[in-house]
Amino acid sequence: MRGIRLSFVLASMIVVGLALWAGAYVDQTGSRMATAADRLLVTLSGEQAAKARYAYDAPERLDWHFIPRPRKGLPIKDLRSEQRALAFGLIESGLASSGFLKATTIMSLEAVLKEMEQGRGPTRDPELYYLTIFGNPSDRGKWGWRVEGHHLSLNFTIEDGKITAATPAFFGSNPAEVRQGPRKGLRTLADREDRALRLLQALDDNQKKSAVISPEAPAEIRAANKPQPPTDAAEGIAYADLNNDQRSMLRALFESYAQDMPEEVSRAWLGEVRRAGFESIRFAWSGPGDRSQKHAYRVQGPTFLIEFNNTQNGANHIHSIWRNMLGDFGIPLAH
Repeated sequence: MRGIRLSFVLASMIVVGLALWAGAYVDQTGSRMATAADRLLVTLSGEQAAKARYAYDAPERLDWHFIPRPRKGLPIKDLRSEQRALAFGLIESGLASSGFLKATTIMSLEAVLKEMEQGRGPTRDPELYYLTIFGNPSDRGKWGWRVEGHHLSLNFTIEDGKITAATPAFFGSNPAEVRQGPRKGLRTLADREDRALRLLQALDDNQKKSAVISPEAPAEIRAANKPQPPTDAAEGIAYADLNNDQRSMLRALFESYAQDMPEEVSRAWLGEVRRAGFESIRFAWSGPGDRSQKHAYRVQGPTFLIEFNNTQNGANHIHSIWRNMLGDFGIPLAH
């Protein structure tokens, strides 16, 4: 009997130890980012480092955008093969596996656009994505980093080894659906589009009167390139006015955005959402309930804002973003 009790105690200690180890690992994402950034930085030439590094409080840190434009930072294109491996190690540290797959697929779509446009559009290059590091990567003090290019802008702020901000977090896709060629049928952001459409279709006629805020979709997401999210009041149907199945669908929608981020970020985002309460979250749709037509949606609560827009190129060009209504870039939003 004593041997059984001892075995039970040892097994319990192992389980507790594993749980503590797992929790510690999850909470060390900021430290792993610092390590990944450092490993890349030590390989850079003086010229490369001059492109990659900025002061933590440089205005450049807040100058985010997702359009094809000249950018500050160090492009992947300018890295040697061993440096590229380290660069993608840093990018991977900022995403869950699903988010990393989305990000790298978004990059790869530049080759599809190049083929489609045949030189008629802006420069299309899957390697024209830029890494920028603000401050000194460390487990002490503040620093940040960004990976950005066409249709991708991920922005992180770290303090004392902890991620204190991971917004704005932008993913776009052009084409939203590849309709020709060897990659025909590829839909990079299908989950973000289809979950919202299924929720809309699950609403009854009276609910749709609240949820559909406009028969036409806006041309673009709001506050693109702005350091802070728009502060307009949430519109649409409230979580409290949905039935249980519809509530599950709405939770699955906003949770899917969070789950593309590292576990530590996902837990923080969804923890803020739970603490603020689900009841005041609103879902708003604009345009027809048909993904072949121009459409957009928002999900907004006290702590977060999701915007999704598919209106360009015949409703085959997606912009989607998660923003923090408490303040992007770790900067408290003045109310």
